[in-house]
Amino acid sequence: MTLKHLGIIADGNRRWAKSNGLPTIEGHKKGLDVIEELVAAASKTEIKYITFYVFSTENWGRSADEVSYIMKLAETRILKYAEKLATQNARMLILGSKDHVGPKLASALDKAENLTKGCTGITVCFCFNYGGEQEIADAANLALKNGETITPETIRGHLYHPEVPDIDMVVRTSGEERISGFMLWRSSYAEFMFIKKYFPEMDGNDITNILAEFESRNRRFGK
Repeated sequence: MTLKHLGIIADGNRRWAKSNGLPTIEGHKKGLDVIEELVAAASKTEIKYITFYVFSTENWGRSADEVSYIMKLAETRILKYAEKLATQNARMLILGSKDHVGPKLASALDKAENLTKGCTGITVCFCFNYGGEQEIADAANLALKNGETITPETIRGHLYHPEVPDIDMVVRTSGEERISGFMLWRSSYAEFMFIKKYFPEMDGNDITNILAEFESRNRRFGK
């Protein structure tokens, strides 16, 4: 069995910061550093796609100060990280809606994708301003707009970046055991793994542990 696509629900940044006596924003900054470490580890394995759930459509309901900080952090870090990935032949994709995202950040997200579009190594996906139900609704509306009959195939063909394959393993950190709308379509036959540590506590060794756990599973796909 090959773990081709790993999805990570990056949960617990705020609780990690609080447990360490730090401001909430420090949890988000540390989370970005961890993402880079996990990607570096995954790129040395069989994993071809790694997707991080970093900001959901529901997260707009957080405090205005926190949301503003997250948007600014994304704006300042996304292009720098894309430039780094490009030197490593790694591709970046953004899955989600541009609704409510400021024009400067939306432009940065587009530029980040374009910087790495010719890369052929691991693909790093960020679910940003993403909702699983919204993705399916958007796909259905696009199919209808094109005059297509709604079938599983047409829905799949209009998901955000439809070239991204189904997820093989979904990992959620912080001890929570739910998927919170993460890639509902692509995770229909995914394996699930729940880790007690907060996301900022993860490191490259966790990729090894995730692969070992995946290898221990018996995937039958309903057969």
